Amino acid sequence: MGHVRLDDPDLPLADLMAEWPQTIPVFMQRKLLCVGCPVSPFHTISDVCAAYCLDEEMFMTELMQAAGLV
Repeated sequence: MGHVRLDDPDLPLADLMAEWPQTIPVFMQRKLLCVGCPVSPFHTISDVCAAYCLDEEMFMTELMQAAGLV
């Protein structure tokens, strides 16, 4: 997949979960419908945060921790 950065604002959720499957529980614990969603190849973290009224910085921190990047 080349050099993928979790903090890339254009990173599709499908690519994020494929590269860092350990982030999937973060979505599941929050009861987000992103895992397996047919639009996950098109939605980004910003899209999810807007749709679910999440604090983007906090959510990104959770994902980075789950991915072992912090």
